[in-house]
Amino acid sequence: MSKIELSLGPNFFNWSNEKLVDFYARIADEAPVERVYIGEVICGKRMPFNDKVWPEIYERLANAGKTVVFSTIALPVTVRDRKSISALSEDGELVEANDIAGVHKRSGQPFVGGPFLNIYNEQTAKVLMNLGMETFCPPVELPMKSVEAIAQALPDLTIELFAFGRLPLAVSGRCYHARAHKLHKDNCQFICDRDPDGMDVTTLDDQKFLAANGIQTLSHSVQAITMNRDELLTKGIGRLRLSPQDIDMLAVIEIYRDLVDGKIESAEAEARLQGLPLPGALANGYVTGKPGHLWQAD
Repeated sequence: MSKIELSLGPNFFNWSNEKLVDFYARIADEAPVERVYIGEVICGKRMPFNDKVWPEIYERLANAGKTVVFSTIALPVTVRDRKSISALSEDGELVEANDIAGVHKRSGQPFVGGPFLNIYNEQTAKVLMNLGMETFCPPVELPMKSVEAIAQALPDLTIELFAFGRLPLAVSGRCYHARAHKLHKDNCQFICDRDPDGMDVTTLDDQKFLAANGIQTLSHSVQAITMNRDELLTKGIGRLRLSPQDIDMLAVIEIYRDLVDGKIESAEAEARLQGLPLPGALANGYVTGKPGHLWQAD
């Protein structure tokens, strides 16, 4: 690629159907992104509720000229979860595999390797590429040096870097939201819908530490990679992924559009991001091989 594209990653949070439809309608009509990921990634219990709106959302985005990618669930734990992966993976549309089962089901068809796959070096990436992986979103804790090594070894693989949003750190069989509200996972009452950006998790010293989203653990801080276009191209990055948060994502997208189009420099992008009502402090530590919550201006 001779330019940097932008993508909107899948929504992690338990937003209402009305909110999802409205959100993606604005993305379709107003957001200068080339690619949009949709689908339930975190909790299979949400699927019976939001499955009904994805066809409408897909059609709206596709008609607006966006490349739409269906994302699979990251931790399949039930028969329904596994069937959803099979149904998506065996479809002819482009799919993001967030579990290795999705790779197997693609049977050589092109797919995106999502950040939940454990791909940490060029050898593993090459194996997945030979199975059909055409785009790779590296795990968020992977330092830029490792990402560069993969990009250099596999120049035909599009590297899509997680550039904005709370970092997806882990998924678990246990539901943190239910536990925090003294509920059982089987009777969670979908309590996670109270926290559209995730529930803050603090230490005993009342330091904001992580965020919980049902069975998912996220960083409390917000990743913000603001390298300029030339730096990104030099490192082999072809696309930046912006992860939905409960803020004005159109403003975020416009900032990154200006950045990758060379209209603004890193300092201005950082200042504009700092001016938004973010759910946490900016961070980029993992990129430089440091603790992920740290921030260093580009």
